[in-house]
Amino acid sequence: MEFCHGGKRILVDCGLFQGSRTLETLNRSPFAFDAKQVDAVILTHAHIDHCGLLPRLVAEGFAGDIWCTEPTAALLEYMLADAGRIQEGDAARRNRRKDRADLPDILPIYTEQDAIAAWQQTRKVALEEWFEPVDGFKARLWNAGHILGSASVELSIGDTHILCSGDLGPKNKAFYPDPESPAAFDHVICESTYGDRKRDDVTLAERRTLLETEIKAALARGGNLIIPVFALERTQELLLDLAMLIETKRIASVPVFIDSPLATQATGVFARYAGTLEDVDGENIFRNAAFHFVDSTAESIRLNSVSGAIILAASGMCEAGRIRHHLKHNLYRRDATILFVGFQAEGTLGRVILDGAKRVRIWGEDIVVRAQIRRIDSYSAHADQGDLMAWIEARRPIAGSLFLDHGEGASIEALRQLASTQRLAPAVLAPELGETYSLAAGQPARRIKTGDPHLQEAIGRDWQNSYADFAANLKRELAEIADARSRERAVADMRKVLDSYKQVRAEQAFRRRGH
Repeated sequence: MEFCHGGKRILVDCGLFQGSRTLETLNRSPFAFDAKQVDAVILTHAHIDHCGLLPRLVAEGFAGDIWCTEPTAALLEYMLADAGRIQEGDAARRNRRKDRADLPDILPIYTEQDAIAAWQQTRKVALEEWFEPVDGFKARLWNAGHILGSASVELSIGDTHILCSGDLGPKNKAFYPDPESPAAFDHVICESTYGDRKRDDVTLAERRTLLETEIKAALARGGNLIIPVFALERTQELLLDLAMLIETKRIASVPVFIDSPLATQATGVFARYAGTLEDVDGENIFRNAAFHFVDSTAESIRLNSVSGAIILAASGMCEAGRIRHHLKHNLYRRDATILFVGFQAEGTLGRVILDGAKRVRIWGEDIVVRAQIRRIDSYSAHADQGDLMAWIEARRPIAGSLFLDHGEGASIEALRQLASTQRLAPAVLAPELGETYSLAAGQPARRIKTGDPHLQEAIGRDWQNSYADFAANLKRELAEIADARSRERAVADMRKVLDSYKQVRAEQAFRRRGH
């Protein structure tokens, strides 16, 4: 989010788009502003969808401070460097593909060096302490209860009082107290990740029982239990519960492999701040004889021969990282279990698997899905609909507008309707990508620029998801046609459809040339 006042410009977060391949192309689109003209950034937390474009911002000329909590700064050292390596590695991997041999090389969005440069511009600030990121702006950070170091951002800009929620944690979240911040604002901007659903209130003890049940069932099948995890927070929550279940002998002390160098580094930061965390009694619960932190690629590959183990691997939505390697080697096994414990965005491989795909494509290879696919919702680091409504209610009175963002369309719309019905603010808005608003004190926001429809089209499931599903099942579906001649006609019919689109494209190009 960009805020401008008195010739100064600040950003609250600068995150990477995550989801379908089409959505991820937006990470290469020009910023809506000149990076050199940004005076400061206030960062809510270290998740990549909130901080992941900071290296590109710095590479394009941003030279100001990045204000955040001390734990967030500590995490950024590793999160951003890892993101830079991923950008470089993905570009190199795609450039090596044989089907791209006649195409120009893809350049990484940014490099590891850009990421390190961005981390070096962080400036630490304590919670609930006023600071001035630039002239004309005052700000305070408040505990958001989402992940280590996460914060909501209170802004005083001229005579206008604004609150940006950042990502909010749920009730009964491990490690942190519930979110908090003051009340009475002109405008509130609130996340809506789970704006359309309510979860059962689950205590830590109940959550551990759910995990225990899933682990016992998975190990009874004889194969591996594969858990896609976010390196930051979800890994550490799982280790907290696994340590307790193993130490109390509720589950067997089977090997637990944490196959993510970034998760290892993030866990080290958690250990450093153990004294500030709830539920750990100031101890380093991450030291357990069953835990094996896997660093090298060679060690990760050796896990191909393991069976009957628990493997935690990133990324949490299965879009990159070592989890894809483990899915390739376990999805086809009937004795394996894939346990999802985090949000899966539309268009991601994780969402495709969770939605019941029978075949998926991983690194250009078709994989049959025969493993047990399981899910536990109670590990979410996001507030559900009830939590969000309670948080918004506690911020009242809201004199101007309530903005709902950071969610899929259905989630935002469900929360918007509920908030409107309960009249939580004079105006409840669901802004589109690219929209701009004037925020005045004591009155609803006024839209001064409409959104870009091309940006909106990038959201959600895209053609590449449909293509992957179509290609993965095409050969089998053709084989089910009764005879070879009919199969040939089916292929020819599909070719005609593609040729018809080529003809339309040629006609459009002809008209554009003025003929």
